[in-house]
Amino acid sequence: MPSLSELNTLPQDSFTAALAGIFEHSDWVGFRAWTRRPFADIGTLHAAMCAVMHEASDAEKLTLIRAHPDLGDRLAALSPESAAEQQASGLKSLTESEQARFQSFNASYKERFDFPFILCARLNDPESMLRAFESRLPNDHETEIATALAEIEKIARLRLDQLFSS
Repeated sequence: MPSLSELNTLPQDSFTAALAGIFEHSDWVGFRAWTRRPFADIGTLHAAMCAVMHEASDAEKLTLIRAHPDLGDRLAALSPESAAEQQASGLKSLTESEQARFQSFNASYKERFDFPFILCARLNDPESMLRAFESRLPNDHETEIATALAEIEKIARLRLDQLFSS
């Protein structure tokens, strides 16, 4: 990974590739953020990428949200970033009972909102995730989109911090 100062000098395609894992399967965020260079620090890079996300069309936002895997889904093909986050939060070592609860909540949530439940796994453990499912299921669609985007901002910040600390 290039340093932040090196990242600022990269051509758009290289810049986009370097940040490909920050927003789940949504390279367009990095691609568009490139025009906002140079970035003084990781915070300004994160802010620029989040601004791109919030300025996107509603359809693009939904596509970004839908690119995320279900929490605790043992059969999902996870990005390396998501796999590491789910492992770190304890989702890879759920009991059968916990796994069944996650599957039930994931199904109920997707049926209600037509996108996966988004929560920053690194900042939660399985029990707090289950409580979040329960508390967010009654929300309206608009509130859940806003909440999902706020969680994606947290995920992106932690991924950027990890990328630049390696």
